[in-house]
Amino acid sequence: MLEQIYSIDKMIIFFIYKNLHNQILDTIMILFTILGNNSIIWIIIAILLMLNKKTRKIGFITILALIISAILSEVILKNIIQRPRPSTDFPTVKLLINRLTSYSLPSGHTTTSFAAAFVLSKYLKKYLLIFWTIATMIGLSRIYLFMHYPSDVLAGIVLGIICGKVACIIYDRTANENNILKKDE
Repeated sequence: MLEQIYSIDKMIIFFIYKNLHNQILDTIMILFTILGNNSIIWIIIAILLMLNKKTRKIGFITILALIISAILSEVILKNIIQRPRPSTDFPTVKLLINRLTSYSLPSGHTTTSFAAAFVLSKYLKKYLLIFWTIATMIGLSRIYLFMHYPSDVLAGIVLGIICGKVACIIYDRTANENNILKKDE
């Protein structure tokens, strides 16, 4: 089963590498990966939300989701699974960004992006298409740039959504138990 997944992963990533690369997409994908570096886009959004009393709760939950997802993906799961990155497995592939030495599964960029997108979409429904599009583009950029296999990104999507949901539950329970914020804040 794992060999079949790896075979499909290789087929997809090499199809993208050989057939879809061009100057415009190269620039767009590098930009989206940069937005996902250290969750910078999501942290900026969370900080902006925390500056406003009406949206402060959403900002806090987003930060909580980012912390949970980063710990699970970057600290725990990558070090347990220890899957090499595509750029490690295929060192002759010309990369558009610096080669990374950390492990591949799950994609941390994708995990944190989908955790944040879940939280933000839950509370700011008017902008959900924007949040999900940014998260999706960050995940796709990781495959396009040969940093992750498609299954790494898929795992990141699932894990991120779970982390976002867990962050909402933790925050709501903690806030209700400690009366931190009123229901309408």
